[in-house]
Amino acid sequence: MAVKIRLRRMGAKKAPFYRVVVADSRYPRDGRFIEEIGYYDPMKNPKDIKIDNEKAQKWIANGAQPTETVKALLKKSGAIE
Repeated sequence: MAVKIRLRRMGAKKAPFYRVVVADSRYPRDGRFIEEIGYYDPMKNPKDIKIDNEKAQKWIANGAQPTETVKALLKKSGAIE
């Protein structure tokens, strides 16, 4: 099972916010997920990023692969170097 840490789009049309979730890579973007570890709101100024760093590090240690966007968010939040 290939586990990914990725964004799940939420919110209204033209007003998105995203939840950072751990999901099987075979599931759809907004479909089933294993665990929610944070959120990202690009519409606020400054952008609002809240990620549980302990959970993120645990999942990465267990083999979960973050997407490129999530990897950048994790670096900003301090979960990874």
